Amino acid sequence: MPSVVRPGAPVPGAVPLTVATPAIPSTSRTPAAPRRGRWQRRDLWLAVLLLAPNLILLVVFTYRPLLDNIRLSFTNWNISSPTAQYIGFDNYVEWAGRPDSWKILGITLVFTVATVAGSMVIGLVMALVLDQNLRGRGLVRSLVFAPYVISGAAIGVAFQFVFDPRFGMIQDLLARVGLDSPNFYQDPDWALFMVTSTYIWKNVGYVFVIYLAALQGRRIELDEAAQIDGTGPFRHFFRIVLPQLRPTTFFLSVTVLLSSVQVFDIINVMTRGGPMGNGTTTMVYQIYQETFVNSRAGYGATVATIMFVILLVITVIQVRFQDQKD
Repeated sequence: MPSVVRPGAPVPGAVPLTVATPAIPSTSRTPAAPRRGRWQRRDLWLAVLLLAPNLILLVVFTYRPLLDNIRLSFTNWNISSPTAQYIGFDNYVEWAGRPDSWKILGITLVFTVATVAGSMVIGLVMALVLDQNLRGRGLVRSLVFAPYVISGAAIGVAFQFVFDPRFGMIQDLLARVGLDSPNFYQDPDWALFMVTSTYIWKNVGYVFVIYLAALQGRRIELDEAAQIDGTGPFRHFFRIVLPQLRPTTFFLSVTVLLSSVQVFDIINVMTRGGPMGNGTTTMVYQIYQETFVNSRAGYGATVATIMFVILLVITVIQVRFQDQKD
């Protein structure tokens, strides 16, 4: 008679089964947390140690003079006087009411736009040409960049002989074709053209080098694909090359703008702000005139503050425009 096994009773001869409970890994690693905290503090102190010298230099030589200049713009101060008289917004009211202020602002605008556009266009064209595999391109590259490292005062003196209406190089070239040379030192428009073209000649080497580096770092496979597709040179430039140069163009537009606004040496050597009073006077040269010639450091600080605000607004607009493009 077969035996009946009750539920739950052990079966004779059967191997008991054991279910292994999976081990739950421990998530608490108490020794690692203090170590991570120590590394974070160490990285923080290392960053402070590396950034502190630059931050100190910025505060001492950039932000502190900027704040002092803004403070002095509200005073009537002779640069040789130990005290300054607070006059509020009188300097700003005077600047807005003087006719020469707006004329100088217009001259600064024309000079800046012409130098920025001229330098960038000519520099880009020269970079495109000298990026080709040409004989002697290394020498030509050096010659193009050389004027940028020469003193602006020296270039101004040299170009006085170029533009001299009596025995200058331009006068000689025009005389060969039967034309008279313009009077660059008496006509305000021609004088502004003279200092503008001189500065473009000096600054184009900087733009050329930056653009050349950007061209040599672009994606070659895109050029090869365009060549396979039979893309024309103009379409290739505007559709493939120029978009890759957009970050470089933005960088140059900011740096060349800031350097053009601050031009002083070439104007001082070639025209001293003239002719006809202020025919080539920019805002930077006006700051020099008011501060050191007319002994009105407070008014000069006012012009400097207004120029700073204008440049700040233009730079913010450039950055916003670039962000929208990206």
